[in-house]
Amino acid sequence: MQVQAITMTFPALLLQSRLMTLSTVDLAIIVLYFMAVLGIGFYLKKFTKTGEDFFLAGREMTAWIAGLSFLAANLGSLELMGWAAAAYQYGILAVHWYWIGAIPAMLFLAIVMIPFYYISKTHSVPGYLKLRFGEPARALSAVSFGLMTVFMSGINMYAMAIVMKVVLGWDLHVSIWVSSLTVMLYVGLGGLLSAIFNEVLQFVLIWLGAMLISIIGLIEAGGWDGMVARIHQNFAGQDYTHAWRTLGSFSDNPMGINWVGIVFGLGAVISMGYWTTDFLVVQRVISAKDLRAAKLAPVIGAAFKMAVPFIVILPGLLGLALLDIPGHHYLVGEDVVKEALKHGQVLHSYNEVLPIMLARYCGPGLLGLGVTALIAGFMSGMAGNVSAFATVWTYDIYRANLNKTATDSHYVSVGRWCTVLGVLASIGTAYMVMSFASIMDYVQALFSFFIAPLFGTVILGMLWKRASPAGGFWGLAAGTASSIGMWAWVYFDHTALRYVAMSPYAKDMAENMYRALWSFLVCVIVTVVVSLLTKPKPESELTNLVYGCTDIPSEGDLPVWQRPIFWAGVVAVVFIALNIIFW
Repeated sequence: MQVQAITMTFPALLLQSRLMTLSTVDLAIIVLYFMAVLGIGFYLKKFTKTGEDFFLAGREMTAWIAGLSFLAANLGSLELMGWAAAAYQYGILAVHWYWIGAIPAMLFLAIVMIPFYYISKTHSVPGYLKLRFGEPARALSAVSFGLMTVFMSGINMYAMAIVMKVVLGWDLHVSIWVSSLTVMLYVGLGGLLSAIFNEVLQFVLIWLGAMLISIIGLIEAGGWDGMVARIHQNFAGQDYTHAWRTLGSFSDNPMGINWVGIVFGLGAVISMGYWTTDFLVVQRVISAKDLRAAKLAPVIGAAFKMAVPFIVILPGLLGLALLDIPGHHYLVGEDVVKEALKHGQVLHSYNEVLPIMLARYCGPGLLGLGVTALIAGFMSGMAGNVSAFATVWTYDIYRANLNKTATDSHYVSVGRWCTVLGVLASIGTAYMVMSFASIMDYVQALFSFFIAPLFGTVILGMLWKRASPAGGFWGLAAGTASSIGMWAWVYFDHTALRYVAMSPYAKDMAENMYRALWSFLVCVIVTVVVSLLTKPKPESELTNLVYGCTDIPSEGDLPVWQRPIFWAGVVAVVFIALNIIFW
């Protein structure tokens, strides 16, 4: 079966209603996985009696557990389906979302920002904004974050349904409901504790399953050099294999972007915003048992994050080398797929490159492991968003505005019902994703709306004592409104792209990077101006919230190799080396 899958021509694959049929062994592996995650949820329910247990896993996680969960919460469809699709669409440029678009931000979170989140004992990022800027800023960020998590959870549902459709011929709607109900059960039962333990299990499964495609694909392509040679042969006029060399001009790379958009739009704004203010990932870190463990967790996550492209970006590059013919892509955007269906033609979109590569290589047993790895990734991302949504809704919307005096057990019950509400809302957004040409274009648009402005507000709040409550609220509001406004401007008048993305040739991803940069700058400027015109909080109210007003415990008594900053330095050196190697 495996040999037949490898030698089958790609056009033949496209014409099949499904790419593979599961054997009994494959089905057994998938059923065993679903039983395991539900079993974990039922087992951990007895350990989640208080709000601290349900929403923050009792703050008892070790650095390794918190660090792997921190990474696994992000290792959902964004990583597996979305970035494999982006690598097929844009080439190795997609690796920037792992390296410059992740590592500096994760290290910055560990060394600079975690002390304030942890020492202030906040339950959420909006909770921190309440302490720093007041209730209006908390309410605005909570509503924005709630919307974003629901949209992001829908992405994971949609991505899993696509895998089931392409690989097994399963109905999209059945797949969406099966995966969502499973997540609703185990997160509703065990809260963040259940989500974290399942994320660590899913992390292992993802690596075992996804590595199969990269290893077998490189063997078929003749190694890295063979793959690069095939890509150059297929697309002689376009460079898909250099990460930095083509970023001197907008027209020299498949994304239509230059280094300014990558370094400042992605590296300095979107990635910093996501990894330091998106409560989905921050929640895992502040569940650590002490401050040192909380600082080490993002460093551990960053070390593994640097290796993820070898199981995610690489399959997309292998698709360019092995599936395409000279000068022509076989995978296309969702809009082209829908148009082809009107004429009775069967095509596949960028989003399906990973399951197509999986079906190309995996036979009985291996296919079950590979499909289970994909399902694990999607459910990990879905569970992360749902658990974060339940926490923010319960603490920052329900308790803050609707019921301030209820018992702790009441808030746990509300959190469980919010899990149900979040899943049902996510199902609706899963159907919205179907209209986007690429999953990652959709994701980055959301980040530019909600994450980029939020980062400006949080970082000014932590580093500048003069930032006032009015400045924090109006800066966040202006940044969010400007981002949505720029998106609408380009949507209704495509010629506006030359102003928003600084080039009329920019693709969707490039537009997202620049829109994030501008909205961040709007947020910062408005925050500074309004803060200088309004009254700040007295320093006595900024203890444990702002640099200069916070006592951060010293680590001088520890050997140098036990300090988080030492390992952050090691990760930084490897990060620089990787960028030079793949320049």
